[in-house]
Amino acid sequence: MRVVHRFAITSGLICAVAWVTAASPAALLDALTNKDASGGLRAALSQGIDTAVAQLGAENGFLNDPRVAIPLPPALAKAERALRLLGMGGEADELKATMNHAAEQAVAGAKPIFQQALQRMSVADAKAILTGGEDAGTQYFRRATSAQLGQRFAPIVARATAKLRVAALYDRYAGKAADVGLITSKEANLNDYVTEKALDGLFSRMADEERAIRKDPIGQANSLIKKVFGALGH
Repeated sequence: MRVVHRFAITSGLICAVAWVTAASPAALLDALTNKDASGGLRAALSQGIDTAVAQLGAENGFLNDPRVAIPLPPALAKAERALRLLGMGGEADELKATMNHAAEQAVAGAKPIFQQALQRMSVADAKAILTGGEDAGTQYFRRATSAQLGQRFAPIVARATAKLRVAALYDRYAGKAADVGLITSKEANLNDYVTEKALDGLFSRMADEERAIRKDPIGQANSLIKKVFGALGH
Protein backbone atom coordinates (compact mmCIF):
# COMPACT_ATOMS: atom_id res chain seq x y z
CA MET A 1 0.00 0.00 0.00
CA ARG A 2 1.49 3.30 -1.04
CA VAL A 3 0.80 6.41 0.98
CA VAL A 4 0.75 9.55 -1.16
CA HIS A 5 -1.03 12.00 1.13
CA ARG A 6 -1.10 12.98 4.79
CA PHE A 7 -4.48 12.62 6.44
CA ALA A 8 -6.18 14.06 9.50
CA ILE A 9 -5.83 11.82 12.51
CA THR A 10 -9.22 10.07 12.34
CA SER A 11 -9.15 8.94 8.71
CA GLY A 12 -5.37 8.41 8.79
CA LEU A 13 -5.44 6.06 11.73
CA ILE A 14 -8.34 4.07 10.33
CA CYS A 15 -6.36 3.54 7.12
CA ALA A 16 -3.27 2.67 9.11
CA VAL A 17 -5.12 0.04 11.12
CA ALA A 18 -6.47 -1.51 7.94
CA TRP A 19 -2.90 -1.58 6.56
CA VAL A 20 -1.54 -3.24 9.67
CA THR A 21 -4.34 -5.81 9.68
CA ALA A 22 -3.73 -6.76 6.06
CA ALA A 23 0.05 -6.96 6.46
CA SER A 24 0.18 -8.79 9.79
CA PRO A 25 0.15 -12.53 10.30
CA ALA A 26 -2.93 -14.45 11.46
CA ALA A 27 -5.63 -12.22 12.81
CA LEU A 28 -3.57 -9.64 14.66
CA LEU A 29 -6.45 -7.20 14.78
CA ASP A 30 -9.20 -9.35 13.26
CA ALA A 31 -11.39 -9.00 16.32
CA LEU A 32 -11.28 -5.21 16.19
CA THR A 33 -13.14 -2.71 14.05
CA ASN A 34 -11.06 0.01 12.43
CA LYS A 35 -12.95 2.55 14.52
CA ASP A 36 -11.98 0.77 17.74
CA ALA A 37 -8.32 0.49 16.76
CA SER A 38 -8.17 4.15 15.77
CA GLY A 39 -9.78 5.19 19.04
CA GLY A 40 -7.50 2.95 21.09
CA LEU A 41 -4.34 4.36 19.58
CA ARG A 42 -5.52 7.95 20.01
CA ALA A 43 -6.53 7.26 23.61
CA ALA A 44 -3.18 5.68 24.46
CA LEU A 45 -1.17 8.55 23.01
CA SER A 46 -3.38 11.15 24.66
CA GLN A 47 -3.08 9.38 27.99
CA GLY A 48 0.70 9.47 27.78
CA ILE A 49 0.65 13.19 27.02
CA ASP A 50 -1.84 14.00 29.78
CA THR A 51 0.04 12.01 32.41
CA ALA A 52 3.48 13.40 31.59
CA VAL A 53 2.30 17.02 31.47
CA ALA A 54 0.22 16.68 34.65
CA GLN A 55 3.09 15.12 36.62
CA LEU A 56 5.89 17.40 35.50
CA GLY A 57 3.84 20.57 35.12
CA ALA A 58 2.71 20.40 38.75
CA GLU A 59 4.46 22.32 41.51
CA ASN A 60 7.84 20.68 42.17
CA GLY A 61 7.11 18.21 39.38
CA PHE A 62 10.79 18.13 38.41
CA LEU A 63 12.41 18.77 41.78
CA ASN A 64 10.55 15.95 43.53
CA ASP A 65 11.44 13.32 40.94
CA PRO A 66 15.10 12.25 41.01
CA ARG A 67 14.78 10.68 37.55
CA VAL A 68 14.07 14.00 35.85
CA ALA A 69 15.26 16.64 38.34
CA ILE A 70 17.60 19.02 36.53
CA PRO A 71 21.07 19.19 38.10
CA LEU A 72 23.42 22.12 37.89
CA PRO A 73 25.16 22.24 34.50
CA PRO A 74 28.28 20.01 34.52
CA ALA A 75 30.64 22.97 34.35
CA LEU A 76 28.97 24.60 37.35
CA ALA A 77 28.51 21.37 39.29
CA LYS A 78 32.28 20.93 39.29
CA ALA A 79 32.64 24.36 40.84
CA GLU A 80 29.81 23.96 43.34
CA ARG A 81 32.12 23.22 46.28
CA ALA A 82 34.12 26.34 45.53
CA LEU A 83 30.94 28.38 45.31
CA ARG A 84 29.93 27.20 48.76
CA LEU A 85 33.36 28.01 50.16
CA LEU A 86 32.96 31.50 48.72
CA GLY A 87 29.62 31.90 50.47
CA MET A 88 27.58 31.39 47.29
CA GLY A 89 26.03 28.06 48.30
CA GLY A 90 22.63 29.69 48.68
CA GLU A 91 22.82 31.07 45.18
CA ALA A 92 23.74 27.66 43.81
CA ASP A 93 20.70 26.17 45.55
CA GLU A 94 18.52 28.98 44.26
CA LEU A 95 19.77 28.39 40.74
CA LYS A 96 18.92 24.68 40.89
CA ALA A 97 15.43 25.37 42.24
CA THR A 98 14.83 28.09 39.64
CA MET A 99 15.92 25.83 36.78
CA ASN A 100 13.51 23.10 37.86
CA HIS A 101 10.60 25.45 38.47
CA ALA A 102 11.20 27.00 35.03
CA ALA A 103 11.03 23.52 33.50
CA GLU A 104 7.72 22.74 35.20
CA GLN A 105 6.23 26.07 34.04
CA ALA A 106 7.33 25.36 30.49
CA VAL A 107 5.98 21.79 30.46
CA ALA A 108 2.60 22.93 31.80
CA GLY A 109 1.88 24.61 28.45
CA ALA A 110 3.02 21.79 26.18
CA LYS A 111 -0.28 20.02 25.49
CA PRO A 112 -1.46 22.11 22.51
CA ILE A 113 1.73 21.31 20.59
CA PHE A 114 1.31 17.59 21.23
CA GLN A 115 -2.33 17.74 20.16
CA GLN A 116 -1.31 19.39 16.89
CA ALA A 117 1.23 16.63 16.28
CA LEU A 118 -1.45 14.04 16.95
CA GLN A 119 -3.65 15.65 14.31
CA ARG A 120 -0.80 15.73 11.78
CA MET A 121 0.09 12.07 12.22
CA SER A 122 0.33 10.25 8.89
CA VAL A 123 -0.75 6.73 8.01
CA ALA A 124 2.89 5.62 8.03
CA ASP A 125 3.43 7.19 11.47
CA ALA A 126 0.40 5.43 12.92
CA LYS A 127 1.43 2.08 11.44
CA ALA A 128 4.93 2.43 12.92
CA ILE A 129 3.50 3.26 16.35
CA LEU A 130 1.01 0.39 16.36
CA THR A 131 3.63 -2.19 15.48
CA GLY A 132 6.74 -0.46 16.83
CA GLY A 133 8.87 -0.73 19.91
CA GLU A 134 7.91 0.06 23.48
CA ASP A 135 8.36 3.82 23.01
CA ALA A 136 7.44 4.19 19.33
CA GLY A 137 4.75 6.77 20.09
CA THR A 138 7.09 8.82 22.25
CA GLN A 139 9.75 8.80 19.55
CA TYR A 140 7.18 10.07 17.05
CA PHE A 141 6.35 12.99 19.33
CA ARG A 142 10.02 13.71 19.97
CA ARG A 143 10.65 14.00 16.23
CA ALA A 144 7.48 15.96 15.55
CA THR A 145 7.46 18.42 18.45
CA SER A 146 10.98 19.00 19.84
CA ALA A 147 11.75 22.09 17.77
CA GLN A 148 8.41 23.77 18.47
CA LEU A 149 8.48 22.86 22.16
CA GLY A 150 12.00 24.23 22.45
CA GLN A 151 10.86 27.55 20.98
CA ARG A 152 7.99 27.73 23.45
CA PHE A 153 10.07 26.67 26.45
CA ALA A 154 13.00 29.05 25.85
CA PRO A 155 11.36 32.38 26.80
CA ILE A 156 9.71 30.84 29.87
CA VAL A 157 13.07 29.57 31.08
CA ALA A 158 14.76 32.89 30.25
CA ARG A 159 12.26 34.88 32.32
CA ALA A 160 12.79 32.58 35.29
CA THR A 161 16.59 32.81 35.29
CA ALA A 162 16.93 36.49 34.31
CA LYS A 163 17.07 37.81 37.87
CA LEU A 164 19.67 35.34 39.14
CA ARG A 165 23.15 36.83 39.46
CA VAL A 166 24.82 33.44 39.32
CA ALA A 167 23.00 32.64 36.07
CA ALA A 168 24.48 35.69 34.33
CA LEU A 169 27.91 34.88 35.70
CA TYR A 170 27.60 31.33 34.48
CA ASP A 171 26.77 32.37 30.92
CA ARG A 172 29.72 34.75 30.87
CA TYR A 173 32.35 32.31 32.03
CA ALA A 174 30.87 29.18 30.47
CA GLY A 175 30.82 30.95 27.12
CA LYS A 176 34.57 31.43 27.38
CA ALA A 177 35.02 27.78 28.31
CA ALA A 178 33.01 26.73 25.26
CA ASP A 179 35.17 28.90 23.02
CA VAL A 180 38.21 26.80 23.92
CA GLY A 181 36.37 23.48 23.78
CA LEU A 182 36.13 22.76 27.51
CA ILE A 183 32.34 22.34 27.44
CA THR A 184 29.69 22.02 24.74
CA SER A 185 27.86 25.00 23.31
CA LYS A 186 24.57 23.79 24.83
CA GLU A 187 26.16 23.72 28.27
CA ALA A 188 27.53 27.22 27.76
CA ASN A 189 24.11 28.86 27.84
CA LEU A 190 22.09 28.18 30.97
CA ASN A 191 18.70 28.68 29.32
CA ASP A 192 19.55 26.28 26.48
CA TYR A 193 20.68 23.74 29.05
CA VAL A 194 17.45 23.98 31.08
CA THR A 195 15.27 23.84 27.96
CA GLU A 196 17.02 20.70 26.74
CA LYS A 197 16.72 19.01 30.14
CA ALA A 198 13.05 19.94 30.40
CA LEU A 199 12.39 18.29 27.03
CA ASP A 200 14.36 15.19 28.05
CA GLY A 201 12.33 14.88 31.25
CA LEU A 202 9.03 15.31 29.45
CA PHE A 203 9.76 12.66 26.83
CA SER A 204 11.12 10.33 29.48
CA ARG A 205 7.82 10.55 31.36
CA MET A 206 5.84 9.95 28.17
CA ALA A 207 7.94 6.88 27.41
CA ASP A 208 7.29 5.52 30.91
CA GLU A 209 3.54 5.80 30.35
CA GLU A 210 3.71 4.23 26.88
CA ARG A 211 5.75 1.29 28.17
CA ALA A 212 3.23 0.76 30.97
CA ILE A 213 0.36 0.64 28.48
CA ARG A 214 2.12 -1.82 26.20
CA LYS A 215 3.27 -4.00 29.09
CA ASP A 216 -0.11 -4.21 30.79
CA PRO A 217 -2.90 -3.23 28.38
CA ILE A 218 -5.47 -5.25 30.32
CA GLY A 219 -4.75 -3.17 33.41
CA GLN A 220 -5.66 0.10 31.70
CA ALA A 221 -8.85 1.89 32.68
CA ASN A 222 -9.71 2.88 29.11
CA SER A 223 -11.56 0.00 27.44
CA LEU A 224 -10.31 0.82 23.92
CA ILE A 225 -6.68 0.94 25.03
CA LYS A 226 -7.21 -2.40 26.75
CA LYS A 227 -8.84 -3.89 23.66
CA VAL A 228 -6.42 -2.62 21.02
CA PHE A 229 -3.08 -3.07 22.76
CA GLY A 230 -4.23 -6.38 24.20
CA ALA A 231 -4.90 -7.59 20.65
CA LEU A 232 -1.52 -6.33 19.47
CA GLY A 233 0.15 -8.51 22.06
CA HIS A 234 2.53 -5.83 23.47
